[in-house]
This record gives sequence, structure tokens and C-alpha cells, in this order.
Amino acid sequence: MKKRIQTILVLSVIFLLSGNAFAQEEEEPDMSPVRSPFESGLLIDKQTMQIPYKNTLEFQIHHRFGTLGNGVSDMFGLYAPSNIRLGLNYSLSDDFMVGMGATKGKKYTDLQAKYNVLKQTRGGTVPVSVTLYGNAAIDGRSEDMLGEEFSLYNRLVYFGEIIVSHKFDYYFSLQASASFSHANKVREGYEHDKAAASVAGKYRVSAQSSIIANTEFPLHIEGMQENVPLNIEPEPNLGVGWEISTATHVFQVFVANGYGIINQENVMYNQNDFSDDGWLIGFNITRLWSF
Repeated sequence: MKKRIQTILVLSVIFLLSGNAFAQEEEEPDMSPVRSPFESGLLIDKQTMQIPYKNTLEFQIHHRFGTLGNGVSDMFGLYAPSNIRLGLNYSLSDDFMVGMGATKGKKYTDLQAKYNVLKQTRGGTVPVSVTLYGNAAIDGRSEDMLGEEFSLYNRLVYFGEIIVSHKFDYYFSLQASASFSHANKVREGYEHDKAAASVAGKYRVSAQSSIIANTEFPLHIEGMQENVPLNIEPEPNLGVGWEISTATHVFQVFVANGYGIINQENVMYNQNDFSDDGWLIGFNITRLWSF
């Protein structure tokens, strides 16, 4: 009897200790990244933290029709001059992407890179994702249009941004960013340097569809300004739209007031006033191939 009691006690202790070990394992936070805070690396005119998996090739189409200001005479921008960019990105790792593209407006050719410094974890140990993005573009218009003073160096424009994002739940993701744009040479009255702040987000309404929106405000910092007061003040860039996603495609259609496509173009030069028929219709398409 005594041996049986001792055996029962030993087995009970082993069971309790193993149960406690399992409980401790269950209490450990999940360190895996949250799944798809955004469906695409683009959200209207803004970059997001999303980078396709390693060895994925991404093809992008950005399209902007003309503004709605002329009404039916040009079918609310459909017949007006449009802007388009074609781009290719490649993921060297799950957290680092490089790419290049060509834009109709000002015949820009650009190189870009994006890197996820931190990723939000499912267990909440890392509450936000932090992403660095940058590009460099060259204005490819002819000397007849730009003038001889626009040498190769003078045609270069740059953009850098830090993005902080958080996925609140299955439905809602939000990001905020701060950016800096620089042009080696600008027309008289414009600024060589411009900082901006942005907020963008999405709200999922079904498994494949989301409402998307973005805002971007150029910051007029006197210490950075060459002209006080400003001669030409860029307009804020606002947009709202609808996103449809599949495993390999994302389609976004929206209304916005930014005609430029590369980020620094809207920050430095946007003159479309959203309160005065400065809106336009646009769409983005992305397609992924895995290797």
C-alpha cells in the first residue's frame, strides 16, 4: 500500500510539472509576423510595409487619368492627358526588395529599394512594423524642354521615407510616415527640399475587398525653405478607393488629387486642389510571380 501511494504521488508530481511546462510553453508570445497588414506594397500613392516573399518578381502598373475639372468635355478626365508608370520589383529576401520603373510624366526612370527593419509580431512583443523606403529618379525630357542647364546631375530627384504601421485586427491596418524629397535643380520659385507627413490605411470589408485611403501633407518648415513666404505651395495629396486582392493580383481603383506617380513628384509639385475640381481617377495593378 505504501509503495502504491508513493508511486501515485510521484506520478502526480510528474503530471503537475509537465502540465506547468506545457502552460509555460503556451504562455510564450507568438514571435511570428502578423499576416498581411496590407495586401500590396502600394496603397494608392503611398508605399506600405508589404514586401513579397523572397525570390518573388512583382510587376506594377500605375495609371492616372486627367482631372475632373473639364467635366463631360473630356469625359471627366478619360480623354485628358494621362500619366502611367510601369515597374518591376524583386524580393532579395522576405524583408528587402529592389526595383525600377519608367513613368510617362517627365519621362522619369527610377530605381527604388525597401527594407523592413522591424515586423509586428502576432504575440504583440513587437507592436509595430518599421520600414525604410527610398528611390532616385532621373528626368528624361529633352534639352529643348528643360534647357541646357539641366545636365545629368541636375536631372536627378530623390525621395526617402520611414514608415511605421500597425495591424489592429483582421479588418483594420494603419500606417504613418515621414519623408524627405530633394531635387538637384528646380525651376524658379520651387524648393529644392521638402519634408512631408502621411497617414494611410485600409479597412477590410470581405475576404478579398477593402476600403483604402491615404493623405500626404507637404510640411512648410521655414528652416528648410529657400523662399519665405513660399512662392509656389504644393497641395496636400488625398485619395480614397477600393481594393480587390487575390493570391497573385491586387487591383486598386480610386479618386485622388495627385497626378504625379513617383512620391517626390506629388510632394514637391502637386498643384491639383482637391476642393476645386482637382480630383482624378486612377488605378494600380500588381502581379506576382514566385521563383
